[in-house]
Amino acid sequence: MSDQTYYEAVGRRKEASARVRLYPAGESPEIVVNGKPMAEYFPRMKDQLRLVEPLHVVEAENQFNVSVLVNGGGITGQSDAVRLGIARALILSDDQLRAPLKKGGFLTRDARAKERKKPGLKRARKAPQYTKR
Repeated sequence: MSDQTYYEAVGRRKEASARVRLYPAGESPEIVVNGKPMAEYFPRMKDQLRLVEPLHVVEAENQFNVSVLVNGGGITGQSDAVRLGIARALILSDDQLRAPLKKGGFLTRDARAKERKKPGLKRARKAPQYTKR
């Protein structure tokens, strides 16, 4: 590790944007999202597991305290944004972690987003019902 006090990275997904900071951990590592414990901010276990997945892959669960500021989007989009941010911050801490994170697919930005509504249609692709008479 360098003399820097933390590693910061940004993760995005749909409309959600997350700024993630990794601090060297003390005795009890914790993940704080918008000032709340992770379990309180993301009550669904699925979202919690997705969040810590990059840390599990590189076996760094006990090495870092994670502080996150996330806004925009919904719960799942936010958890995926945080996940990407954690993976990117881990690479800043140690470049050797790039290979396992890349192999696990944690460094790929999911570019899928809501498609815009088109004129003459009800939604992005749904056309009004055809009437013959």
